[in-house]
Amino acid sequence: MVDWKSLVISVLVVGVLAVILVWAYGGRSRSVVERRPSAGAEDDYGLLVSIASPGTFIEGEVARQRLEASGIRTSLVSTAEGPRLMVFREDEPAARRLLAG
Repeated sequence: MVDWKSLVISVLVVGVLAVILVWAYGGRSRSVVERRPSAGAEDDYGLLVSIASPGTFIEGEVARQRLEASGIRTSLVSTAEGPRLMVFREDEPAARRLLAG
């Protein structure tokens, strides 16, 4: 005997999973996963604030490593205006002091 209730539930679960996979990986124009990142403005990074705008990514990476060595969580990001060194707002004063001195 076939348990129709279990069969219907199984088909529905597989259908929902198929819809989620098509939504996530549905081709270049529709895919949630394959979208290319775009550079935003300095203030598009949520809780992070810009503390420096290095001339090159190499200068930014050197400054980032200096801050990381001091225990400050830092990100070097590519914005529409160029590379920016970003830290959390509570770390901003300490990071600015460290970079200045």
